[in-house]
Amino acid sequence: MSGVLSFDALQLLIVAFGVGIAVGLTGMGGGALMTPALVFLGIPPTSAVANDLVSAAITKSVGAAVHLRNGSPNKQLIKWLVLGSVPMALVGSLIVKLIGPSGDQQKFLKAAIGCALLLTATTYVVRMYLNLVRQATGRRRTEQNPTIRPLATLAIGALGGLLVGITSVGSGSLIMVGMLLLYPTMSSLRLVGTDLLQAIPLVVAAAIGHILITGVDWSVLIPLMIGGSLGTALGARLASLVNQSVIRRGIVMVLTLTGLGMLGVDPTWVGILGAGMVILGPVVWGAIRRQHGLPAFDHLGSATSGDDD
Repeated sequence: MSGVLSFDALQLLIVAFGVGIAVGLTGMGGGALMTPALVFLGIPPTSAVANDLVSAAITKSVGAAVHLRNGSPNKQLIKWLVLGSVPMALVGSLIVKLIGPSGDQQKFLKAAIGCALLLTATTYVVRMYLNLVRQATGRRRTEQNPTIRPLATLAIGALGGLLVGITSVGSGSLIMVGMLLLYPTMSSLRLVGTDLLQAIPLVVAAAIGHILITGVDWSVLIPLMIGGSLGTALGARLASLVNQSVIRRGIVMVLTLTGLGMLGVDPTWVGILGAGMVILGPVVWGAIRRQHGLPAFDHLGSATSGDDD
C-alpha cells in the first residue's frame, strides 16, 4: 500500500489524469500517449506496456458496454477484426519474450514504441484528411451495415493486433483508419462502437501475453486506472467546449516528437522539427483545406469542429 501512496504514484496519477483528458477530448487510444509517458517517467518499457495494457483492458470495457447497450457496434465486422487481432496480439508478446535478456527487451521495445508512435501520428493525419475530404464533398456516413470484406478486415485486425501486442499502441488509431478506408459509408457512431468493442479482446489478449512475461506492478497500475478514468470523464465533458481540430493537430505533433525522442534522435533536431511543425503546420493544413474548396481556418474558434477539420 505504501507504494500506491508514494510520490511516484502521485506523479503517475497526474500523468494518467492528463492523458485521460486528451483521450476524453479526442476519442483517440490512450496507449499512444500513456506508454511513452511511463517510459519517460523511468518505468522500464516492458513494465510500461504490460501495465498500460491491463489498465486499458479495464477502462475500454466501460465505454464498450455503453455502445453495446445502444446497439451501435457492427458485430460481423468485430468478428473478422478479432479473428485477426487476438492471435497476433499473443504473437506480439511472444516476440518480445524471444528477444532475449531483459536489457535487449527494453531496447527493442523502446525502438518499437518509437516507430509505433510515428505510425500512429501518420494514421491520425490520414484520418483527419479523410474527414476533411468527406466534409468538402458533403458526404455523410449513414450506412449501418455495409458489405463486409473478410480478408481485408482480417488483415487490418492482424496488423493492429501485432502492433498492440508488441507496444500497446495502435488499437484506437491504426484499426480505426483501416475501417475508415474499407467502410467509408459506415456511420460515425457505429464506427466508434465497433472500434471500442473489438479492442477489448485484443487488449485483453495482449495484456495476458505481457503479464506472463512481466507481471503487474500494482503501484503503477492503480494510479493509471484512477487517473485515467477521472481524466477521461473530465475530457469527455470538456469536448464540446474545446476546438477539436487544434487539439488533434497538437496531438499529432506530440506523437511525432515523442516517437523521434524514443528512437534516440538528437534533441536539438527534435526541437527544430517541433518549432517547424508549430509554425508551418497550420499554414500547410490551411493550404490543403483551400485545395478542397474550404476556408483555410474555418471554425477556428468553434468547439464542435470535430473530425472534419
